[in-house]
Amino acid sequence: MTATIAPALAPEDLDRLTTARDLVRSNDTASVLAAALPSLPAAERAALAAHAPFAHFALLIFPSTLEGLAEELSRHGLETGLMSTSVVVRGRLARRYGVPAEDLTAGILRAPVTDRAGRPCALEIFVLLTPPELAHIAADEREHGREDHFALAVPRADPIVLNGLRGAVAGRLRPDGGGYNNHENATVLYFRDAHAAPAYRRLELLCAGEFPTVLAAHQRASEPGTELLGLLTGAWATQAVATAVKLRLPDHLATTADLGALAAATGTDRESLGRLLRYLDTLGVVRATAAGHVLTEVGALLRSDVEGAMGALALMYGGPFYRSFSALTEAVRTGEESFAKVFGAHHFAHLAANPELADLFHRSMAASNAMFAELTRVTDLSGARVVVDVAGGNGALLSRVLDAHPAVTGVLMDRPEALAVAGPALAKHAARCTLVPGDFTDAVPGDGDVYLLSRVLHDWDDARCHTILTTCASGMPGGAELLIIERLLPEESGTASLAVPWDIHMLCNVGGRERTESHYRALLAGAGFELTDVRPLALDAFVLRAVRTGQR
Repeated sequence: MTATIAPALAPEDLDRLTTARDLVRSNDTASVLAAALPSLPAAERAALAAHAPFAHFALLIFPSTLEGLAEELSRHGLETGLMSTSVVVRGRLARRYGVPAEDLTAGILRAPVTDRAGRPCALEIFVLLTPPELAHIAADEREHGREDHFALAVPRADPIVLNGLRGAVAGRLRPDGGGYNNHENATVLYFRDAHAAPAYRRLELLCAGEFPTVLAAHQRASEPGTELLGLLTGAWATQAVATAVKLRLPDHLATTADLGALAAATGTDRESLGRLLRYLDTLGVVRATAAGHVLTEVGALLRSDVEGAMGALALMYGGPFYRSFSALTEAVRTGEESFAKVFGAHHFAHLAANPELADLFHRSMAASNAMFAELTRVTDLSGARVVVDVAGGNGALLSRVLDAHPAVTGVLMDRPEALAVAGPALAKHAARCTLVPGDFTDAVPGDGDVYLLSRVLHDWDDARCHTILTTCASGMPGGAELLIIERLLPEESGTASLAVPWDIHMLCNVGGRERTESHYRALLAGAGFELTDVRPLALDAFVLRAVRTGQR
């Protein structure tokens, strides 16, 4: 008489296995990616599917014994082969519950299942032998399903392909650890999204081979604390770059890479300078070589002798603006700029009273002039006779327009102290450029064909912008156009743009704001303009073209 073996699996685990098998049967690569990565553009989902098709669905079960487990699974329609050793999931469970990994018996069984497209897939069953003293792990894991996931197999993985796929998925799902199973020679990378449908909250990239560099980067990105510390130390990066500029380190790096020579040239402690250079290396400002450190393309922008130099911007952000950001909390509480609270006067009034600081500010504004480079290419100004740059500051934008259009006459209108800075920049165009002192909220010159408002409106609230725009509308002759250059906030949250941090910068330091395209469209409509065109420029800027309503 044959002895009867008691069931190894609890009824809830059998139910979970049935549900998991049905998930495999009701999905294919396209449906898994659509459910797990709905925000990924369709073309990118198709590319991901081509590199990493759906391979299996995995879940964790908790038998009280391994004896008779395969037979029990077979009775429920799941034919499995030999059990292999679990390394990654066992390690995750050990860390999660504070249990030594050697005290856990964990394995992997695979049962073939066909997906809805008729492709062979599998149900991957992680098995944790669960004696009574581990019952709390089983209860918690059944409730939360932390190890359940859909897996995408990367059949032809190499470090470049795997890192690219990892980046594509990590842009939408949060890295969630992974590991290398030496028993199966397999690397796994997990991702998760707590807001997705429960069955699709975790995704795995699975590939044969060992990829330690990719895995290390993924493990590091999986630690929320590491990411948060990176954010919290952002102020240190600002000061490190500003310090490099104060020491004229980028200029000296243009001629020598030797640490001793750099320390002598900058008048710094050799060891301390080496530590600064090591940090700047992690920021991408310099790069270590056998001879020492050299500037990267990013770091070269901090040299004082290059076109588009941004060293003055580094000093502004590491100096006055750095100080005013310390009062950001008050700005958020009150809606009022913190610059005035820190320095005792509004941004522009403080600059007017401090010539050296005003000079630094105007030079820092020039550091962002790269956004003007594309203006004359993307905007047709061939029909203009007179271009009026309203509040044109240092004259850099108008100078570019005059360079590109020899037949155009320019007018630069701004406060007297700003015109004093602009004079030298426009000296080569003196014969066809007029400097007009004035307040653009009172009136604008009335003989222009094109009017420029560059980085002006973001300095002010909506009421002041309405005044500026209506002043322009009343002063512009019929047929004239208005070109506005600003960064645009994305219409949808989560989209990367420099306008997002700059919006906080405007709140803190000026009292203004960045705006979306629709916001500008409404402002323009309220002042009698129609927005007719929007074109991208460098540094996440845009040029918005507008005409008087009914003039088009």
